[in-house]
Amino acid sequence: MSLALTLGSAAVWGLAHLWAGRRVTGVLLMGGYAILVTAITVTLLQAQSELISLAVQPDWLRTFALSALLFAAATVAVVIRSYQLVRPESMPDTARYLSALAVGLLCALVIAPMAYVARLALVSQRVVTSVFAANTAPIPVDPWRGRERVNLLLIGADAAPGRPGVRTDSMTVASIDTRTGETVLFGLPRNLERVPMPAGPARDRFPYGFGGESPYTPGLLNEVFQYAEDYPDMVPGAPRGHRGPTLLKRTISEITGLDITNYAMVDMSGFADIINAMGGVKVTVKQPIVYGRQNEGLIRAGTHKLSGEEALWFGRARTYSDDYVRMGRQKCLMNAVAKQADPVTVLRSFEKLADATMHAVSTDIPQALLPNLIDLSDKVKQAKIKSFQFVPPLINTAYPDYPLIKHKISTILAESESESESKAEPAAPGLARGPHRHTEEDAVTLDSACN
Repeated sequence: MSLALTLGSAAVWGLAHLWAGRRVTGVLLMGGYAILVTAITVTLLQAQSELISLAVQPDWLRTFALSALLFAAATVAVVIRSYQLVRPESMPDTARYLSALAVGLLCALVIAPMAYVARLALVSQRVVTSVFAANTAPIPVDPWRGRERVNLLLIGADAAPGRPGVRTDSMTVASIDTRTGETVLFGLPRNLERVPMPAGPARDRFPYGFGGESPYTPGLLNEVFQYAEDYPDMVPGAPRGHRGPTLLKRTISEITGLDITNYAMVDMSGFADIINAMGGVKVTVKQPIVYGRQNEGLIRAGTHKLSGEEALWFGRARTYSDDYVRMGRQKCLMNAVAKQADPVTVLRSFEKLADATMHAVSTDIPQALLPNLIDLSDKVKQAKIKSFQFVPPLINTAYPDYPLIKHKISTILAESESESESKAEPAAPGLARGPHRHTEEDAVTLDSACN
C-alpha cells in the first residue's frame, strides 16, 4: 500500500499527503501540480510555433534545461516525503531495504527523462551559439516590415583532396516572399566567367570581371570565396573566415540584382555526416550514377535510401553528366533532406545531428533572427518552391549575359508576386521543369522536378 501511494504521488503530487491526513499540504501540492500540468498541456497544444521560436534562443534553452531539472528535483522530493509519510512504522529489515530500493528506482525513473530533456536543451543551445552569429545589432519585432522578399544565399562548399582552400561548387539564391512564403531558387553555375565584382577594392582589381589568379586558375565564380580569404584587402576590415562569404554575397548580389542579406554554407563532407545521423535519405535516381575516385561505385536508377557517402556522390558526381545535371541533383537532395528531417527523426538522432551540424554548417544569420526565420519557414513549407537555373543554352557560362540574368530574375519574381496576389494556378513563364530543360516553360515545384 505504501509503495502504491508513493508511486501515485509521483504521478499526482499530494496524494500520499492527503491519505496521511496532511490535507492543507496535500491540497496545495495537488493544486500546484494541476496548474503546472494544465499550463504545460495548453502550451504544447496551443503555442507550438511559439515554443519552436523559444527553442532557438539560448537564454530560453538554458531556462528549459533548468526548469526540467527543477521539476525533477521537486518530484523526487515529493516522492521521498510521501514514502516517509505512508511507510509502516515497523518493517522487517529486508522489506525496508527492498522498499527503499523501489523508491530509489522510482526517483531514477523521474530524473532520467527530465535529465534527457535538459541535455537536449543544452545541446541545442550549444548548436545555436556555435553555428549562428552573435547579435551585433537589435532585431526589429517585425524584421520583414517594408520588405516584400528576403534573399538568402545557400552555398555548398567542397574542399577536395590535393586542392588548397574551399571551392563553392553549389550556389543558390533563395528568394522568399515574406507574406506568402512562396520561394524561388535561383541556381548559379560554378563556372561562370568574368563575373562582375561589387564596387570597391574587388572591382578596382577586376574592372572587367573576376579573373582569379591567372594563369594558375581560370577565374570562375566558385573561386571568389577563397580568393577573398587569401587576399584580405578585397574586404577591408573583415576577419578571416568572414571575407569569403562577404565578398561572395556582394558578388552574387551584383550578378542577380538582389539584396542578399545572409548566407548559409554547408561543407559537403559534413553534409554526409548529417545524412548518416538521419539514418539516410530517400531520393529518386532518374539515371544510374557512377561514383567514387576510381568510378568504383554505382547508384542504380529508382527510389533508394542513400547513405551519407552515396548522397554525397549523388550531389557531387559528374561522370557521364555535367555541372548542370549535378546542380539539379543537389537541389533535389537538399529538398529531400529538408522534408525527411521530421521531428521523430531529429529527436531520435538529435545529438549526432547536432554534432554533425556544428561541423558542417556556417552562417552569418544572427541568433536573434532565428525565431522570425522559423515563422517564415512555416509559410515556406505550405507554399510552392520553384527552381530556375542559369545554365546553357540560356546562359553561356564562358560568355555570360549578366544583364539577361538580372532581367530574368526581376521578371520571374514580378510574375510570382502577381500569382500570389491573384491566387491563380498558372505559374510564371521562364522556370525550368528540371535540370535538362531551360526554355520558356511553366514553373513546377521542386517535388515535380525531383520525382
